[in-house]
This record gives sequence, C-alpha cells and structure tokens, in this order.
Amino acid sequence: MDKFPLTFAIIKPHVVSNPVAFQRLQSIISDNKFEVIRSKQVKLTEPILAEFYGEHRDKFFYNRLITFMRSGETQALILHKIDAITSWRNLMGPTKVFKTLYSHPESLRGQFGLSDTRNACHGSDSVASVEKEVKIFFPDFNIHDWCTTSEFQAKQNRSR
Repeated sequence: MDKFPLTFAIIKPHVVSNPVAFQRLQSIISDNKFEVIRSKQVKLTEPILAEFYGEHRDKFFYNRLITFMRSGETQALILHKIDAITSWRNLMGPTKVFKTLYSHPESLRGQFGLSDTRNACHGSDSVASVEKEVKIFFPDFNIHDWCTTSEFQAKQNRSR
C-alpha cells in the first residue's frame, strides 16, 4: 500500500486532562476527515513506556518524557484516512513547540503544545512504527486483517 491507510496517535496527558482542549482536539481530528478505528483512554505504566520509548532510553530527555507520560491519562488512537501517516504528521506539526508557534500556529502542537515534551500528541512516522505501536496499545488488532475487511473497503470507497 503506497499511501498507508492507518496511523497510530497518542493524545498526551495535559490535553486529555483539559476537557475543553481535549474536545476541541477531537473535533479537529474529525474535521480533518480522520476516522477513529480504535480508541482507549489509558494511564501508562513504566513497562509500556519503556517499550514504547525504548529508542530514546539513552537521550537526555528520556526521564522527563516518561515522568510526564505517567502523569495522567492518555488517549491512544488508531486513525484511518488515505495516506494517514503523512496526513496526521502534517496536522500535528513539528515537534519543537516554540518554533511551531511561529511556523505552524494552526497545527495541533501549535494550538495545544506547551513544550517539546508536552507537545500535545504523538504520531507514528512509518508503517513499521504503526505496526509496532498498535501492537503495544491494541494487541488484539491485526492491521493486515483489518485492511482486507469489508469495513476497510467501505471506508476506502467513502474516502475517494
């Protein structure tokens, strides 16, 4: 699939804990024609975060990131849209919030980000990342099986 139809997203604790911001962000997701395939609110544990952010373990910000992500509920999402990975990453905006405020103020991170760690949301950066991250948060969801279902076919036809 050249324009992969799914991506994985996390809405971070500072947004989920603010009902007005969280509802607004959900409206933006819908307004941008993303369909939520799976969703769950979860308080993340150290083992899940260690698996999810393992590639950052030796970086200076790792402890701050893990502490922040354990500070409250997050929303994990599987989103559907044609070219979902690129579309979601464009909607999120750049990681560096202070730059994003000037370069992409309308992006999710421009509107809801507070710092580089508290940057509102996460999005997978590749098909391999989607597969890995979905497996961590939604272990019973099989991407390849879903992509062959009538649900997927109907969504693809509506998206065209």
